[in-house]
Amino acid sequence: MQQVISYVDSNKDRYLSELKEFLAIPSVSSQKNHDADVRRCAQWVADQMKTVGMQNTQVFETPGHPIVYSDWRGAPGKPTILFYGHYDVQPVDPVNLWTSPPFEATIRGENLYARGSADDKGQVFIHLKAIEAYMKNHGSLPINLKMIIEGEEEVGSENLEDFVKQHKDLLKADLVLISDSSMFAKGVPSVCYGLRGIAYMEVEVSGPNRDLHSGSFGGSVHNPIQALSEIIASLHDKNGKVTVQGFYRDVRPLSKAERAAYKKLPWNDKKYAKDLGVAQLYGEKGFTTLERLWARPTLECNGIWGGYIEEGAKTVLPSKGFAKISMRIVPDQDSQKVARLFEKHLQKIAPKTVDVKVRALHGGEPAITPIESPGVQAAVAALEKGFGKKPLYQREGGSIPIVVQFKKILGLDTVLLGFGLPDENAHAPDEHINLDNFFGGIRTSVHFYEELPHHWKNGGRKRK
Repeated sequence: MQQVISYVDSNKDRYLSELKEFLAIPSVSSQKNHDADVRRCAQWVADQMKTVGMQNTQVFETPGHPIVYSDWRGAPGKPTILFYGHYDVQPVDPVNLWTSPPFEATIRGENLYARGSADDKGQVFIHLKAIEAYMKNHGSLPINLKMIIEGEEEVGSENLEDFVKQHKDLLKADLVLISDSSMFAKGVPSVCYGLRGIAYMEVEVSGPNRDLHSGSFGGSVHNPIQALSEIIASLHDKNGKVTVQGFYRDVRPLSKAERAAYKKLPWNDKKYAKDLGVAQLYGEKGFTTLERLWARPTLECNGIWGGYIEEGAKTVLPSKGFAKISMRIVPDQDSQKVARLFEKHLQKIAPKTVDVKVRALHGGEPAITPIESPGVQAAVAALEKGFGKKPLYQREGGSIPIVVQFKKILGLDTVLLGFGLPDENAHAPDEHINLDNFFGGIRTSVHFYEELPHHWKNGGRKRK
């Protein structure tokens, strides 16, 4: 292992040079004028896979952007990792807010700035260099490895689910590994073991059959915007609990071990509130802020509109009001069931003065990998060796739909081994990756490949 780590440490300048080449490709998947760049980036990834020693590399065509696959299966009897990442990036607008050009990777201080540096090219590259370090020094890996790197994550991974379904045998593995997330904070290595899901709804409240003059008709009909506001206001009680009947019925409670683990994280409510510019935090009574962010379900109004919203005045009593409402859900909740409960509740509480329609726009399921699982424990051991500090446990409040698809289609749990930081401006101008985390990530990945077989013996299952 020391030989492999020494190789990593002695090649830092070359790694940065190659990463800058990767980041220079403007692989913006959402913009048609970059389609050729996205394809060029897919080929760059394929070439790099071959260079570091992966085998059976193939660029799969899809109705959208290509998916790059490669594998190395030379470790019989050892566990098989399916690594997932993406090579596409977000648009760079507004470009005038970038300190340096978004596709000219620039080092300032302890960070490297470029679009895709943290999300997700930099983190994909971390694993490519870990593979190279092993192959150059040992000619083999201590595990079997399959990689799929897609080009549509930033536009919803529209073709990935079909690809996984069509190639179930090719993608057969023991666990999924993803590095497309953040550590808890700088200097605080952490492993993420859970994600919330989502049920996203649209509400339409209708009143009169046309917009009315508020002077001539005000006071005779229930304003749909008022009715909608009253409905939304009633969806939480005074303790911050969601009032939808049955909403909490399937929620998996936090274990004592989880609550104890969260208390070890360096968290300060006052600092968090100050950073957000709010005088006081809000949420479900009886739980800490981190517990509410990661392990409790929520309901939020994402948008509300209706009537006249342009410049100046127009005294209208609108015929309709609309709202977008998202519910973040946690293990063992089901997005479709929660959506039905929400619709049933709104129909029940809707005043007779208006008509209410509810549409489910999309949903995604929560995901959790047990802390005691061999993959998570291997990640913990690897992070401690890679960063020289015992890592902590965390969940994420957001959703990564492919994690649920891997579980549903392939039956695989996912280890989220991210090396980004929460303040690295992913999706925003001046996106960057911390260089200590970048090199620490390569060392950690090397150790993860080494650690997994040992932990697998004690708690995993072998797959032929």
